[in-house]
Amino acid sequence: MNLPEVNVSNEEHYSLYSMLYGPIKANLLTTGIELKVFNHLVEPKSAEEVAEAIGGHTNNTMLFLNGLVACDLIVKHNGFYQNAPIAQAFLVEGSLTYLGEGLSSQASMADMMPKDMAKLIREGPPMQPIEDLADAQKWGQLASPMANSERAGMAQQMSNFVSQLPEFSSFQKMLDLGGGPGIYGIAMVAKHPTMKAVIFDRQPVTDVAKKFIHEYRMEDRIDVLAGDYNLDSIGEDYDLIWASATLNFARENMDSVMKKIYDALNSEGVFINFSEGLTDEGTKPDCHVLWSMCWSMTGPVTVFDQGFIADAMLKAGFRSVRSRTLSTGWGPMDIDIARK
Repeated sequence: MNLPEVNVSNEEHYSLYSMLYGPIKANLLTTGIELKVFNHLVEPKSAEEVAEAIGGHTNNTMLFLNGLVACDLIVKHNGFYQNAPIAQAFLVEGSLTYLGEGLSSQASMADMMPKDMAKLIREGPPMQPIEDLADAQKWGQLASPMANSERAGMAQQMSNFVSQLPEFSSFQKMLDLGGGPGIYGIAMVAKHPTMKAVIFDRQPVTDVAKKFIHEYRMEDRIDVLAGDYNLDSIGEDYDLIWASATLNFARENMDSVMKKIYDALNSEGVFINFSEGLTDEGTKPDCHVLWSMCWSMTGPVTVFDQGFIADAMLKAGFRSVRSRTLSTGWGPMDIDIARK
């Protein structure tokens, strides 16, 4: 009897095993954040020094540090460990770009992915969703970690992009719709000599935005407006409206919300939406497909197919829409620019 012929590359074969390492890598990252290991590796240290600093077992600490090296979060040279650039930038507490709290929060959300996925496939969503994604208090609690996530490169990238619009110099007033902690609005106002802004979000979130407006000394140029854009007025006389990963909450109410946005703009105003866009019949990009699976299986779908927002813009009456996909720290993201 001959052995079976296998027409699969070694790389493809290995990919099955590598999928199983994902939870281990996530656990290494969140454990490093929990133990504040990266705080101690700004300068090179031995495993013994790190173990003493965190109150750890020396050999297990060494094995743990080797795992972080395998994940390219830290480096090892001559027995000494030190943060890799990515950990130095994003995992050292006290930094304005510290992502530890936000990553730990997202990891806990990922842990909510049901272990018995087969049951969900057979029976469908439970009677009650596992979490209310529209809960204002929850988003208020997440707003501060969200600020670091945005100013860890995203706000810089997007404010540079928006400032290159041909109309940008003429803008006098913008709205950051569902603006969270307000970092995008702050970054865009900082790019303009006179433009003012309004940060719109639910009450617990705008309370956090006020703190960041004060931190960046923007009180004379940025105000907040609390409300639910599905139900409440979002203001008027805007030259620019910016929305980042927020219109998911208007999915079932998109036509009326998009018309509200259209009406809130001045003539020749610009609306820019920045969000995920699923392609390849809902199977790509992998980051958006995998991250949304839990919410999609246990409650209403919260992600958009590429082109959904652009179509809604045109339906609302915008005279032109231009779309493109950008490479970002959050993965591939779509940006749709609608002109009134």
